[in-house]
Amino acid sequence: MTKAPAYFGFWYRLGSWLLKSTSWLVLFFLIMPILVIIPLSFNTEPFFSFTKGMLTFQPEAYSLRWYSAIFSDPKWILAIQNSFFIGICATIIATALGTCAAVGLARDDMPARRLITALLLSPMIVPLIITAAGMFFFYSDLGLAGNYLGVILAHAALGTPFVIITVTATLAGFDYSLVRAGLNLGARPVRVFWDIIMPLIRPGVISGALFAFITSFDEVVVILFMAGPQQRTIPRQMFSGLREQINPSILAIATLLIILSIIMLVTIELLRRRSARLRGVEA
Repeated sequence: MTKAPAYFGFWYRLGSWLLKSTSWLVLFFLIMPILVIIPLSFNTEPFFSFTKGMLTFQPEAYSLRWYSAIFSDPKWILAIQNSFFIGICATIIATALGTCAAVGLARDDMPARRLITALLLSPMIVPLIITAAGMFFFYSDLGLAGNYLGVILAHAALGTPFVIITVTATLAGFDYSLVRAGLNLGARPVRVFWDIIMPLIRPGVISGALFAFITSFDEVVVILFMAGPQQRTIPRQMFSGLREQINPSILAIATLLIILSIIMLVTIELLRRRSARLRGVEA
């Protein structure tokens, strides 16, 4: 923590202390409801509350039975496989489309750039229930509702705006004189893109891909509209479990998702710092 200079007065120090305290309180307010899930997932009893044994830290009150129940249940296994398969496929499509769109939108000579940007980012602005309903009717006419291809395309549409935002932010400090130099030396545009542009914007592309994957992995509304019985994902299985048969297996899978989210957030932060270093900006 940086120490305040000696010439700062009492009110500045008080304001700085209040700002830091408020920040920690807000963080505590946001994180605590999530962290409570983790110890509850180790409950021996099939309850969504702390038992007397858990509160007194008795070893027999804790177990891994709900974690083992996840990997012995065919429904959870199918949901996990679907989440990763759909998420990875949707991420690949969203990353390719979002990167191409961002490279084009970053150019000053792009016609109707603001209008196109607004349209591409609309899935982030329009309420998700409206987007899901529209996708259902649109893909139903094409025969894509209730199969993997339709779900993947729907998730890719939701993840593309995140890729566009991150890659566009990376291109904000890009030196296009490097591109012109490569073209003047006889390189083809595709070669210039892969050898000059892509290495410099790679951190932004990877960050956008991670955001797209998280968006697909956590999405439940579109799944409710678009997916059939065989496309059931983890959020859809959790939603069904809360309505039909409540047991702490939901808390166990939620804990695993929290760990996965933390790993991805740490990765995104490391990529952000690397991108900042490449642009010569202090992280």
